[in-house]
Amino acid sequence: MATFHFDFVGPERTLYSGEVTAVQLPGTEGEMTVMPGHAPVLTSLRVGVIVVTESQGSGKRIYVRGGFADIGPTSVTVLAERAAPIEELTHESLDRDIEAVEMQRDATEDLQKREELNGQIVQLQETKALLKL
Repeated sequence: MATFHFDFVGPERTLYSGEVTAVQLPGTEGEMTVMPGHAPVLTSLRVGVIVVTESQGSGKRIYVRGGFADIGPTSVTVLAERAAPIEELTHESLDRDIEAVEMQRDATEDLQKREELNGQIVQLQETKALLKL
């Protein structure tokens, strides 16, 4: 099976680096699955879960809260604003993220920014429900 190189860099550390068969990304325009030979794309990411498929039946899930993905035919690089392996997430850590975004929303008078932050809050709540935390 064909593979490509995937690097996932969070603010504190590299969360993944290796050969994979597919990566599912929560793009701001919708979910997208990247496979070998993908057309070059630069996309922003929303809150969600990145699913890394290493081989048939094995892989990893990584929580991401914003960032960018640089996609090419032979590699994908994700630079995340905030990220953690799913195993490290807790109910409390997601609640802290939600509270931080709510505080940003409440501190701004910019209506467009408030709408964007409301969207992030909803995405965080959906991620929390999806992960059953």
